[in-house]
Amino acid sequence: MKIKCIIVDDEPPAIRILESYFQKVSFLEKVGVFNDSMKALEFLNSQSVDLVFLDIQMPQLTGLQLSKIISKDIKVIFTTAYPDFALEGFELNAIDYLLKPISFERFYQAVSKVNIVPKQAIKSNSQLEFIFIKTDGKNKFSKIFLNDILYVESLQNYVCIHTTVQKIITHSSLKNVIESLPQNEFVQIHKSYVVSLKQIVATDNFSVFINEKELPIGATFKDAFFERIGNNKI
Repeated sequence: MKIKCIIVDDEPPAIRILESYFQKVSFLEKVGVFNDSMKALEFLNSQSVDLVFLDIQMPQLTGLQLSKIISKDIKVIFTTAYPDFALEGFELNAIDYLLKPISFERFYQAVSKVNIVPKQAIKSNSQLEFIFIKTDGKNKFSKIFLNDILYVESLQNYVCIHTTVQKIITHSSLKNVIESLPQNEFVQIHKSYVVSLKQIVATDNFSVFINEKELPIGATFKDAFFERIGNNKI
């Protein structure tokens, strides 16, 4: 199982060093890079991420502040040029605290400490044939067969599930829906779209085509998506 990671840093040289280290560690998967902590927060609130490499000295929202408001399930490794914040960083249950310039040895030591335990829903979802989606009203749910799902679309505070027979809108986040779907059958292609691999008719460099619908491929998800496609090519 790969550890999904993002980098949050406003220094391009530091980002390049981390990206070069990512290429050497097979169990890490980079799913995003942000030089703006507010954009990183938006991403973390809507997408599935296991680990954040987080610079402390960031404009608008510092790394320490960001770490306090993201999900406790997300692991954090602080990266900084200043040792002064080490104590506070560890008090926030950070996995590690890396001082710049970061050597590959220290980087590898830090990521080796990360233990990601898959959620029960994710581990068992490969056996599911259907899910129940909450709709309007108390205790009102709709049953959706996974084979019928074409794609899932984020609509701000709502999610629309497009199927072969209907559309169902639920008050939820795309992240929550993703965690209910089997990862071997669905893939995120954009901050607003998750698609069923078996429903894809064709792709090009910028789009996925499903049931006569053209969906955009986001730059953040492009490499990971085509890697998944490449695993099934002839």
